[in-house]
Amino acid sequence: MSIKKHVKLGLSALALSISFNSVAAEDPIRVGILHSLSGTMAISESTLKDTMLMLIEKQNEAGGVLGRQLEPVVVDPASNWPLFAEKARELLAKEKVDVIFGNWTSVSRKSVLPVIEELNGLLFYPVQYEGEESSQNVFYTGAAPNQQAIPAVDYLMNDIGVERWVLAGTDYVYPRTTNKILETYLKDKGVAAEDIMVNYTPFGHSNWQSIVSDIKAFGATGKKTAVVSTINGDANVPFYRELGNQGIDAADIPVVAFSVGEQELSGIDTGPLVGHLAAWNYFMSVESDANYDFIDAWVAHTGNEEAVTNDPMEAHYIGFNMYIEAVKKAGTAEVDAVKDAIIGVSVPNLTGGFATMMPNHHITKPVLIGEIQDNGQFSVVWETPSTVAGDAWSDFLPGSKDLISDWRKPLFCGNFNVVSGTCGAQANVANK
Repeated sequence: MSIKKHVKLGLSALALSISFNSVAAEDPIRVGILHSLSGTMAISESTLKDTMLMLIEKQNEAGGVLGRQLEPVVVDPASNWPLFAEKARELLAKEKVDVIFGNWTSVSRKSVLPVIEELNGLLFYPVQYEGEESSQNVFYTGAAPNQQAIPAVDYLMNDIGVERWVLAGTDYVYPRTTNKILETYLKDKGVAAEDIMVNYTPFGHSNWQSIVSDIKAFGATGKKTAVVSTINGDANVPFYRELGNQGIDAADIPVVAFSVGEQELSGIDTGPLVGHLAAWNYFMSVESDANYDFIDAWVAHTGNEEAVTNDPMEAHYIGFNMYIEAVKKAGTAEVDAVKDAIIGVSVPNLTGGFATMMPNHHITKPVLIGEIQDNGQFSVVWETPSTVAGDAWSDFLPGSKDLISDWRKPLFCGNFNVVSGTCGAQANVANK
């Protein structure tokens, strides 16, 4: 073959390579959305799917990231916990998504976790949870217990004077582990065991008459009583309705909820619930320019002037913007590069400050206590003076108090025991 032909073939191969690289550079970044659009959790999760679609649309209008558009891939795990794992595998192995935003319940997250780790995916998890977990593949943008449950109990104890405690939750890992933490914390504060009542109900529970009656009787001893609620999903609607039916006034037995926000309140008559509380890191009623812009964008996206925003929506807003900044910082959407780049990234939150991704894959958040108003909104009655960094491992569980998480090299460990100096000494408290 002549030198001229060799040169031509070489130039053709180079042109073909450049062509393929150009196409690859323009491939979209595929964003998996793993939220229940049917079943008991649809009341909460459908809104988060729509939030992600809005955020992706806005980012694409701004030019995407690294010259690439973002392409949403939506699946419906249908409030079926094993199906979450199947859908996560579908997103990563078949759809080849670069990142997943999803889940609400901890049981769904724990179903997904082995798949995410096996296939080296990225999951941004936007809901408050029980802690006792840290994965190099998961970014926890919702509240850990020290960013919601502990401050809420402190508020009830110190500002309201609560002495008796009802810990009412849905029967799965998040309420059970959170309540283990709270029981230990309350007893450390001098609360007697007989002043703590614990109750669990299944997902979708609807008959609350006897349970609410028990709560009413428990609170009739003369000691100030409060309900700490980790009830999830559509069971909240009949629970709050029954509180009203039995005349439980917030002035007598206040309820502080960890899973009830503006979206859940939009489905019920809030008149009888005025004065009850919720602990979150964001409320729609927060006064900030960033929040006003977000609400305007959400109303425009939904076409509904009455559309409400809530805390997990803000967590997706923060997580999505952190992901975009990490991709820019890394210069690629490649998973390991993004994992390294995202630690230390700070983006605006919606309350007027900033959220930072910490080495344990949790973020900094303010803590707010809101009081239910008759219009279905919350009036902020208390907040932390500054943001709080999320703890992966609770100081109030014996098997966890000596553990830290740091996904920076050289430590690169999610459960490092500071006493033994070893990695992997996990207590598995959340699975008991």
